[in-house]
Amino acid sequence: MRKIRLDLGKRSYDIVVCYNKISELGSHIKHLKLGTDALIITNPVIKRLLGGKIKKSLLGAGFNVKIATVPDSEKAKSEKYCLGLLNSISKFDSTSRRIFIIAMGGGVIGDLAGFAASIYRRGIPYIHVPTTLLAQVDSAIGGKVAIDLRVGKNLAGAFYQPRLVFSDAALLKTLPKKDLISGLGEIVKYGIIKSPQLFSFLEKNYRKILGRDKKALEYVIHACSLIKARVVEKDEHDNKNIRVALNLGHTIGHAIETAAHYGKSYSHGQAIALGTIAASCISRELGLLDEKSFLRIKNLIKKIGLPVTLKGLNIKAIFKAQEHDKKFIHGKNRLVLPVRIGKTVVKENIPKPVIINSIESLLSFPRKPAALPLGRRESI
Repeated sequence: MRKIRLDLGKRSYDIVVCYNKISELGSHIKHLKLGTDALIITNPVIKRLLGGKIKKSLLGAGFNVKIATVPDSEKAKSEKYCLGLLNSISKFDSTSRRIFIIAMGGGVIGDLAGFAASIYRRGIPYIHVPTTLLAQVDSAIGGKVAIDLRVGKNLAGAFYQPRLVFSDAALLKTLPKKDLISGLGEIVKYGIIKSPQLFSFLEKNYRKILGRDKKALEYVIHACSLIKARVVEKDEHDNKNIRVALNLGHTIGHAIETAAHYGKSYSHGQAIALGTIAASCISRELGLLDEKSFLRIKNLIKKIGLPVTLKGLNIKAIFKAQEHDKKFIHGKNRLVLPVRIGKTVVKENIPKPVIINSIESLLSFPRKPAALPLGRRESI
């Protein structure tokens, strides 16, 4: 078991990285003195696979426990399910109780449960027990909580830090392989933005991760958690131009998810992988990234099993969706671009044709430049 302390003063908390220690969760929470009543928020699949183990640990530590479920999809991050969840919290709560929330699941559960915790009674404690690789290395850490609106992803949100993140790599045993692959999309991102060593490790050991090798999993979970913790410490509220680096691939990636109507055609990790390739393409076109580094990024993404081509979506819809990205400032786009493995820059006001070219580059059969003249590009 390894602990990373994310130091934010009064909002500090531990990130626990371990293997097969879920039975100790209750004792870890008890030391935090959050309250007496734990509401676990999860989806039906995770409840069936892991609900009993976590409930047993909490009951053994003396907590009252109730489980609330939401659908197993991005659609759970909606106004409808958020309001329903708030009503579930209020039914379990009373003036004589001290309630806290446990988000048990992946990024959708963490975002939704954390957002509900941030607004119920103007804030109650919550804990992350991430059950996907993507959540363990990324979304469970840092306090960004949100729900989606029709025009874009994560547009109603807040910064609200958890009191504990408990990442047990053994919980990934039941994770479908496609979700392991999806999680690797975010891990590749960490290598590109901060760690050439992590990127090289992935190039040599991605098969071990996909094979659920204990040491490989613990290594990447700890490495990514440590990177994110140190970035968040320096820029908790994403207003110092430091934390924005964590958004590599997310501007176009989120736009792909939005254009796909948050359906099953592209998971978050798949969309971020495509967004990362697009950002790398933009960087290459602007002369910031050399061809060798571009190919290393694209080839690793492909070897892992993540998509490198885009199918079934409209370019115009993707471009329109990315214009609603939260990182736009005063109407100007703002993208994180790799300049080498381990370093990124933030560029603003990138010409529309360059962005559209990057999206077109993801197509199975990219259009020739003549098929979409400059005047039409500018009008999209």
